[in-house]
Amino acid sequence: MMHQIRTPKLVTAAILWLLFAEFLLGMSVNLFVGLPLHHPGSQAPEYFSGLVRGIAWALDRGTLLLQLHVALGLLLVVLASALFALLLARGPHRLRLYAGTGWIGITGAMFNGGSFINYGHDFSSMLMATGFAIGAASYVLGLLLINRLEREPGRQGM
Repeated sequence: MMHQIRTPKLVTAAILWLLFAEFLLGMSVNLFVGLPLHHPGSQAPEYFSGLVRGIAWALDRGTLLLQLHVALGLLLVVLASALFALLLARGPHRLRLYAGTGWIGITGAMFNGGSFINYGHDFSSMLMATGFAIGAASYVLGLLLINRLEREPGRQGM
C-alpha cells in the first residue's frame, strides 16, 4: 500500500513546484511579451486546429519566455493526466478527487492559454489563471490528504 501513496505524493509535489514556475513564467510573459496579431492559428475559424497551430507556432517561433511557458504548460498537462490515470487505475479512492480536479484545472488553463495566443481576449487569460488556481488548490489539498492517509493506523512505514 505504501507505493500507492508514495508515487502520487512525489508527482503531486513535483506538479506544485512546476505550477509555481509556470506562474512566474506566465507573469513574465504577461509583462514582457507582446503577441503578434497574425501568426499560424490566430483568429482560426475552427478552435481545435487553430489551437494546435497556435501552440506549435508559440513553441517554434515565440519568444524564449513564451516557449518556456507553453512547454511547461504542456508538461503539466502530461503529468496531471498521468497522475489522474494512475490514481484511477490503482490508487486509493480518496485521492482520485483531488487528482481529477487538478487535471481539470490544468487542462482548462492549457485550453484557455491557447485561446489567448490565438484570439488575444483578456477573459482567456483570466480563465487560464482560474484553471491554475483550481489546479494549485487541488494539489495542495491532495498533499494534505496524502499526509493524513500516511498517518492513519495500519499504514506502518508510510
